[in-house]
Amino acid sequence: MADTKAESKKVQKTPVNKKKPNVFKRLWKYLMACKGELKKITWPTPKQTTKNFFIVLVTIIIMGLFIFALDRGLFALLGLIMDMSQT
Repeated sequence: MADTKAESKKVQKTPVNKKKPNVFKRLWKYLMACKGELKKITWPTPKQTTKNFFIVLVTIIIMGLFIFALDRGLFALLGLIMDMSQT
């Protein structure tokens, strides 16, 4: 009885050799799935896009000015430390 169960498990584990569909059929199916997903996207309006663009632009400018000021300040501090060490 134990041999029968072991044999039946071996038979069930072997995969059935099914042929894959043609590569063009798979590609077509993939492209149709992509098209369906693109239809689900909620695209922003031009007004929202412009608003977000300016928010990003202002953020970049503010961060750039902050990093510039920090760089200049640390450079000046380093200059003071180097002048003190020479005397």
